[in-house]
Amino acid sequence: MNAPNTNTTGHDERTPVLAARGLVKRYGHVTALNGSDFDLWPGEVLAVVGDNGAGKSTLIKALAGAIVPDSGHLLMDGEQVSFKSPLDARRHGIETVFQDLAVAPALDITTNIFLGRESRSRGFLGAVLRRLDKKAMRTEAAAALTNLGITTARSVTQPVETLSGGQRQAVAVARAAAWSKRVVILDEPTAALGVRESGQVLELIRRVREQGLAVVLISHNMPQIFEVADRIHIHRLGRRVAVVRPQESTMAEVVSIMTGALPGNDSSVAEAPSAQQVARP
Repeated sequence: MNAPNTNTTGHDERTPVLAARGLVKRYGHVTALNGSDFDLWPGEVLAVVGDNGAGKSTLIKALAGAIVPDSGHLLMDGEQVSFKSPLDARRHGIETVFQDLAVAPALDITTNIFLGRESRSRGFLGAVLRRLDKKAMRTEAAAALTNLGITTARSVTQPVETLSGGQRQAVAVARAAAWSKRVVILDEPTAALGVRESGQVLELIRRVREQGLAVVLISHNMPQIFEVADRIHIHRLGRRVAVVRPQESTMAEVVSIMTGALPGNDSSVAEAPSAQQVARP
């Protein structure tokens, strides 16, 4: 599990940490991605918005390794990469929290955070008997929650099925942040949550960014997007049509670009947010 990232990785912050160029994905006669581009900069929260059928879910699945595009390519730190599965994306430091969370309700918080990546005891017990080092995992799980300011769970031994919707989301995000090296992708993280729990998740997103990780936020909730995002990627008809900054655009303008009522402008979207914008409260 990673120690908190403080953006001192040595990577060139003038280069997108994750980018896509000309992605195409077809399902029969339906073109889900039609030459889609994408740029995510280190240490930013990038919101991805689009109307139903715009192709944003397909784009995110391509970035997460869940689907393989028919053409186009992905880049990390300017180097071309190929993801054949979500495991490939994970190996490159990308963790995704899909809308279904993929948590195991009957298992406790620690087990969920380490699911599929369990730590084994040292020596004979771990190598031969494959005994799990539960004490070490509980310590690291508690640290992962503390690093993100998650204090609502009673104990890391608490079963996930006893948690509220917001707490379950927090566990899923904590797992992603704990294992990610570069990027965390969050698919509708506040869907079906109340106002209070949604606010807690937004604060959690800010804390993930403070750890030096770049965040991709897929959401339909425009007020929340304008509250937490540094930039907004607008997707329409299978491709990026604009990227805007919340400080320079209105919600009405973003919706108009999404629906085609206003033209997009994809000419200078690769500009990185300034340090002041990324560090804004």
